[in-house]
Amino acid sequence: MKLTDNLLQERILEAKENSINWLNSMKVPGATPGVLRVSHYHQPESWPQMLLSGTYDGTLARVLLGDHIEEKELLADWILSHQQEDGYFLLPGLQWSDTWKRSNIEETRQYMRFHATNYCMGALEALDQLDSLNLPFLTPFLDPLYFRAWLGQRDMRDPWLEGNNIVNLGSFLLLEQQRNPDGPASQRLQDMIFWHNQQSEPYSGFWGPGQQFSQEALLFALCGATHNLHLFYAMNEEIPHFNQSMSRCLEQPIAIRSSCIDVDIIDILAHGHSRCPHRRDEIEFWLRNMLIELLDFQNPDGGFPDTLLGERGYDGWVKGYKEPQGLSNTFATWFRWIAIAMIAEILWPQWQPWRFRQTIGIGYFKPHVGKHD
Repeated sequence: MKLTDNLLQERILEAKENSINWLNSMKVPGATPGVLRVSHYHQPESWPQMLLSGTYDGTLARVLLGDHIEEKELLADWILSHQQEDGYFLLPGLQWSDTWKRSNIEETRQYMRFHATNYCMGALEALDQLDSLNLPFLTPFLDPLYFRAWLGQRDMRDPWLEGNNIVNLGSFLLLEQQRNPDGPASQRLQDMIFWHNQQSEPYSGFWGPGQQFSQEALLFALCGATHNLHLFYAMNEEIPHFNQSMSRCLEQPIAIRSSCIDVDIIDILAHGHSRCPHRRDEIEFWLRNMLIELLDFQNPDGGFPDTLLGERGYDGWVKGYKEPQGLSNTFATWFRWIAIAMIAEILWPQWQPWRFRQTIGIGYFKPHVGKHD
């Protein structure tokens, strides 16, 4: 092993310990054990809604890093207390008039419900309490006509937003398939793969028009595709034009952007490492250099910021909670550690017992797929 590898590993271990300490400092006195604030800026008395976000992000980060979580069942029950009768999770007391993702309020509602539900599902799985979760809202999506109509309504001019919608629904279908292997969820997942294969762009292997003419369109398609591709990894499906995906990612500058963008690029490259073996040297070079940038970006308090400029809020809650960028927060700390852990696993397999998320969505990692090795 190179001297630089030893130094990088030492830096990761120190950063990991500091982040675990910071995450534990987010615990809310007097609350259910494990309930976390979003940041030191977050005042739970003024913004109790954000405790759900702080808790599912922070819990997934703590589990990834190997932190010990006491009273898992109690924390899972607290998360489950935010589930609505239809099965969706939502920030408590959220007013739809305060939200916006698209001009159609139903599309905004679906996006935000899917998002919160999939993150809560990930946290419940991390707490070994996924058996407690039921999703009655999924029933209509199991119907072939309803499901194909839903796919037909995806507006891939906005591939980043739709990539989130697709991976979230895909995660619910995979859970249903796991519980009922002979049920309709298996065919709906195959319908989803077929739909993707019909629309894959040869220039990138991503989805969405205009990528070869606009760097912004390409970046949005890349960030969206990170989510879509999780279906292919989970189902061990052949990925069209995946070598092109490696090229489009490796062309991205080695620099810090937002925690979302950075983890999206790294996610695709990390999964490509075992699926495009002829690109491994290039991928490792890019990831190794990006690892240094990520470690340098850690705040002195042990957490990680999203970006350094502007304001940060909850996705879609435009008239809700806001805090200054640059602060350590549970969301960015989790996303930054997903990126660091994926890189570490590629460079030094099984060096650390990273506990990656088992349900698809950001934080899921399935590096080895038999028929592609």
